[in-house]
Amino acid sequence: YNVNSIRSRLHLILPWLEKHSPHVLCMQETKVEDSKFPVDVFLERGYHVSFRGRKQYNGVAIASFRKPDDVCYGLPDGESPDDDRLLYVRFGDLFVLNTYVPQGRDRDSEHFTYKLNWFARLGQFIRRTWSSTDRLIWCGDLNVAPEAIDVYDPKRLLGHVCFNPDVWSAYEQVCAWGLKDVFRKHHPGEEKQYTFYDYRANTKARGLGWRIDHILAADPLYRLSRSCDIDLEPRQAERPSDHTVLYAEFYEE
Repeated sequence: YNVNSIRSRLHLILPWLEKHSPHVLCMQETKVEDSKFPVDVFLERGYHVSFRGRKQYNGVAIASFRKPDDVCYGLPDGESPDDDRLLYVRFGDLFVLNTYVPQGRDRDSEHFTYKLNWFARLGQFIRRTWSSTDRLIWCGDLNVAPEAIDVYDPKRLLGHVCFNPDVWSAYEQVCAWGLKDVFRKHHPGEEKQYTFYDYRANTKARGLGWRIDHILAADPLYRLSRSCDIDLEPRQAERPSDHTVLYAEFYEE
């Protein structure tokens, strides 16, 4: 769930947790420095929470019923670690990787180059850290709509920093390691399923959405996935994020 400022969305996050009781909730764009992260409200509801962020920008967090065995931040490759964009936790042999991929701003800007490089760095990090036989979930706001059915107007939007051949290629190279789209497993070819609606021009009511938030899994978990759905209720509430909740269920082995 890209919360777009966690302190501004607690009125949505906390009821959602109480209603659905997910084992793990990954959040992006928390937009708060660590000293002001609302830890207590999660602890009061039985959740451990790991987080890294800064004022007004980026930020990632993972809330979980079980305390993680390990918590790691950032890309450890000698470049900017971007530890407020990447967080992963381990629960036994289960790994949950939560990322907030750079948006890219404009295709002719250094920000878009940075985005493509970020995907390449992420792919290298995954290949160095895990085997495709590991129980790995990768999720978050990935800022890519992989297919034409993932945007409301593919002809007009083609070329956008989240919908163009360069970003598709960068994303696919990460997935080629062995990560599969859990939502598309359960909703193949299904159109008008979106996780993001811009705040401008009443886009939610007009159905002008994008599917840019994703849950992907390596094969040991992908084959155990029971469902994956988009919950539009948080986007329709008062003072919503521009994103909504994407969630998945997995069988226990």
